[in-house]
Amino acid sequence: MKQQKVERQSLYSDVTGRIIAELKEGRLPWVQPWDSAACGCTMPRNVLTDRKYSGINVLILWAEAVSRGFPLQRWLTYRQAEAAGGNVRRGEKGTVICYADRFTPKTEAEAARGEDREAKQVAFLKRFVVFNVDQCEGLPDKFHDAHPVPDDVLVVAEANALIEASGARVQVGGGKAFYSPSHDFVQVPPIGAFHEPINWYRTAFHELGHWTGHANRLDRDQKGRFGSEAYAKEELVAEMAAAFTCASLGISPTVRHSDYIASWLSVLQNDEKAIFRAASQASKASDFLLAFAEN
Repeated sequence: MKQQKVERQSLYSDVTGRIIAELKEGRLPWVQPWDSAACGCTMPRNVLTDRKYSGINVLILWAEAVSRGFPLQRWLTYRQAEAAGGNVRRGEKGTVICYADRFTPKTEAEAARGEDREAKQVAFLKRFVVFNVDQCEGLPDKFHDAHPVPDDVLVVAEANALIEASGARVQVGGGKAFYSPSHDFVQVPPIGAFHEPINWYRTAFHELGHWTGHANRLDRDQKGRFGSEAYAKEELVAEMAAAFTCASLGISPTVRHSDYIASWLSVLQNDEKAIFRAASQASKASDFLLAFAEN
């Protein structure tokens, strides 16, 4: 148990340390240089299950693919490579990702039954090592097929359909973009106010990221005043939620509020688990939005 605790702390500190270093350099891990990235802009997936990775693992795998020049955002474990009829090439170094969950210890469950109360759960973090398909050989050819390049017109049509299907009150006008928690509406300037039309959608998904946090939806703390730690945390969630949503639609993410870097640094330096919680909440927010496209 002690060894597991040390491993959890090491993983939290390692990941948080890397993200702090990026922020200090003025780079945001959720806004990668997609124009120059070999893999293009897409969400990382497990190639065997086709399941999207979520939370902090998105940031880890995005950064790894960009830094190592992998052409695809497709990943699998050592055993999955073997199960697919291939193998990881000798000497290849895997990427550590994590799986977070909660469980109820047997002793706690028994004590709770005896005391007629709700059993307390314990959080755990498990490490996994995954490899990019580019690090493997002998895999089926389809695993190496290039990502289809999304058509710009279809991307915009899909984004519009998603916004409409969400049922969110989106008001177009004014000179500022914001979400009003008290009145539960999003406001975004007209599309002509943006140098690039696609930036309207990037901005809209940021504000819709906030919209998901309303008490009637995912119920996040949105009471923080401007400049407070709670405000910075909510902005961090909305930033990443927009990035995950954009990438899922084939839109390269961009930063909406780079002037918050100092406050995000403060949050992360004070709590090494903060980025894990924010990334988890961002994934839930993005999934909440993207679910409207499936209905």
